[in-house]
Amino acid sequence: MIRIAIVCGGDSSEYQVSLRSAQGIYSFMDKEKYDVYTVVMRESSWQVLLPDDRTAAIDKNDFSFRLNRQTIKFHFAYITIHGTPGEDGRLQGYFDMLGIPYSCCGVFAASLTFNKFACNQFLKGFGIRIADSLLLREGQRIDNEQVVEKIGLPCFVKPNLGGSSFGTSKVKSAKEIQPAIEKAFGEINREVIIEAFMEGREITCGCYKTHTKSVIFPISEVISKNEFFDYEAKYNGASDEITPARISDELTARVQTLTSAIYDILGASGIIRVDYIITEGDKINLLEVNTTPGMTAASFIPQQVRAAGLEMKDVLNDIIEDKLKQ
Repeated sequence: MIRIAIVCGGDSSEYQVSLRSAQGIYSFMDKEKYDVYTVVMRESSWQVLLPDDRTAAIDKNDFSFRLNRQTIKFHFAYITIHGTPGEDGRLQGYFDMLGIPYSCCGVFAASLTFNKFACNQFLKGFGIRIADSLLLREGQRIDNEQVVEKIGLPCFVKPNLGGSSFGTSKVKSAKEIQPAIEKAFGEINREVIIEAFMEGREITCGCYKTHTKSVIFPISEVISKNEFFDYEAKYNGASDEITPARISDELTARVQTLTSAIYDILGASGIIRVDYIITEGDKINLLEVNTTPGMTAASFIPQQVRAAGLEMKDVLNDIIEDKLKQ
């Protein structure tokens, strides 16, 4: 039987979200086809969860573990780490060197999309609309007046290399800019984006492709009950999420076509989710690309799969079987 590792955890503030995604993926997996384990990574500790609440250390030389005096190796890795090292290409490079196929984008697409500023500027070169933004690296400073002049108010200040809206602030006045920058840098963030606010409707669209099919999911509409779609709105119910989105058929087709094009431009793999803001005149503006989207009960991809009349089990089977053939 094919042995699969659902790889979760990681070294970012999204650790707990990743564990919840792993639980979701485990519940979706076809247990009749696959022997499924969960592997939790946290810095130098890589542990596989065994039955009866035991754990075993992963041998990083070949991503194996010992069980009943036998060496157990995995045939496939389903990566659901949000943040480093699973979303930024590091873990993908490790699995590439070991020859173990995995569920998501390769090193280049993962590292590019993990860097929000670089990814959006890259896609802007293909004619995709994005918000005006500035990038600050650790040690760099910017005056409030410069932010107001170049970006305007209100604006968003957020970590460039993080997710789940950790460290993100919506800034409405000049006096809030420096505290928001400090918050975004936090303890571990090395880069911060200052991004222009766009008034409009927030939507998100998932997609996956194999060698034989291209599946673009129905679009979800996001209505946050807070100032923006922050952590509480995403994971604690402070938002309304409507799938399919209440937009026209023509706009739906345009968003789905753009999502498919972004997938191909990036050379993506597995499931991705692309977030947008629809501004006046039905203009489609890119927010960001997620190459390891959340799979919790509250996540968009399972919602969109259901709305498409599909089963998560079948979607995962498509991705795994396609990867194993490569």
